[in-house]
This record gives sequence, C-alpha cells and structure tokens, in this order.
Amino acid sequence: MVVKNTGSWYTVRADDGQMLDCKVKGNFRIKGIRSTNPVAVGDVVTVNDEGWIIDIDDRRNYIIRKSINLSKQSHIIAANVDQALLIVTVAHPETSTTFIDRFLASAEAYRVPVILVFNKTDLLTDDERHYQQMMVQLYETIGYQCLQVSAQTGEGLEPVGQLLSGKITLLSGNSGVGKSTLINRLVPGANLRTAEISDAHDSGQHTTTFSEMISLPPSPSQGGGNVPSYLIDTPGIKGFGTFDMEPEEISSYFREIFRFSKDCRFSNCTHTHEPGCAVLKALDDHYIAQSRYQSYLSMMEDKEEGKYRKAY
Repeated sequence: MVVKNTGSWYTVRADDGQMLDCKVKGNFRIKGIRSTNPVAVGDVVTVNDEGWIIDIDDRRNYIIRKSINLSKQSHIIAANVDQALLIVTVAHPETSTTFIDRFLASAEAYRVPVILVFNKTDLLTDDERHYQQMMVQLYETIGYQCLQVSAQTGEGLEPVGQLLSGKITLLSGNSGVGKSTLINRLVPGANLRTAEISDAHDSGQHTTTFSEMISLPPSPSQGGGNVPSYLIDTPGIKGFGTFDMEPEEISSYFREIFRFSKDCRFSNCTHTHEPGCAVLKALDDHYIAQSRYQSYLSMMEDKEEGKYRKAY
C-alpha cells in the first residue's frame, strides 16, 4: 500500500511491513485517467525488484479534483478510503460554502462518506457561533454528520477519535483550518508542523507539502481484535474544480436537489429555468438552501466553460 507521496517518490508499505522507496516510470498511466499523479496514497500496488511500481489494483473509490494548472488533467487526492473528514472553519480563515459543497458533491460521485468537522470553535464570537450553528443545521438536515471541535483546546474531539477507529480516513480542507493541529492531538508523537494564520488576509499557509498515511494508535474492534486505523493527511487545498462529471449528473450529487428532481416535469431538467421544475419550487419554498443551489449552478458553469474556476 502506498503510504506517502512526495511528488517524485512513493513510500510503499510491503506485505511484511517493510517500507520501500519506489518510483513510477514517466509513461505510467492508469486506464485512461489523465492525472498529474497516476499513483495516490491508499493505492495497492505491485512493485518489482528494482523498486518500480508496475501495476495498481482496481480502486474501490477515490477523491479527485481538477488539476489547478492543467485544466484537462486531474489530481487524485487519495484512494481506497473508508471516509473523509472535511475540516472547515467559519472564521480564521472562513471556508466558503461553495468549497464545502464541491467537495461533498465530488465525494458523492465516488462513493466516499464525508463527515464535516467544524474546527476552531474556541475562537468564535457570538455571531460566528450562531452562523456555525446554522451551517451545522443545514448540513445535518441534508444528511451529513457534523462535529464542532477545537483542535487547540481538545474540546469535542472524543467523538472524532471514535469515528476513526478501524478505518482509513482522508483528512482534507483549506490551508489554515487546523488539520495538522488536529492530527497532533489525535496521534501522540506525530509532531506535525503548524503555522500561524496570516494576519493580513486571515488565510492559511501551507504546512503539509505532500500526502501521507499516518497510523493511529490501535483500538479494539467489536470482535476483540486490533483493527488498524489510518489518517491520510493531505496538503491544504484552496480550490476544488470538478472533474469528469457530465452536467446532467451534477444534480444527483446534491442529495436534496436529487430528491426533489424526481418530481420535475421533464426528465432532462437542468433545474435552472424549465417549467414544472420541482427543484426551483423547493428553492422558492426554502426546502433547498440558496447557498447549496448557488454551488450547484457554479458546478454547472464549470462544465459550460470547460475550465477550472480558481475563485474557490
């Protein structure tokens, strides 16, 4: 299993537990996926005696986004994960709802369950705390589990530890939301580097520069054995460009839009202007949040423009 990717080298944990430093040949490609990183953390691979990765097992899922610099290529964030924790902050820095919704939609597309973790609750003003409660209520109503924590103080972290037990969990989010601080709390001795938030822009700085799978302290499973638990730490991402989605598919990755879309008059309804659109009626009746609908439209625009919208 690939446990670390530095961009040029891959660290692979062999079946006997030995760690191997491996590379991939420049022409290595997987079944037509045009990716900046053909091999990702979480991949199960075959390595030859010379340390070259020569084959990859079929993935059961992955999280993918459009490459920032190469609009026709993708970047695979991680593969073969049981769940993703999306770390978000309503302030210091603020995570946009568009970013959250794009991540959730992409995870839906590739069958990755997501839990939203609202971090830095200790820094919130009363108004910010109220806004966070509204966000939590919105996403819980849609069907996403939400946790409110402070990685700095340890508040609310016990349920997080329980969720990670016996699973491979991807940890993702914007730069500066506290992923490294959270891992340092959850994994004694991890000692990941953290950085102060830039005062000038209240924005995060990159402290993690490559993806790495971190082993968590063992936790007894219900069956009595020790089931390994892993966290995949990833560099903070500023944007989440959608990749390889057809416009007519996008609505099915927004759970509440998909529910209402079944009642639309036309089966090919885009939910933008058509008569008899049940989604637009639900939006008017406040059963669908305006922020979610705007995120849906932004992803539809991605497809129309055929480019990555950097603003997210």
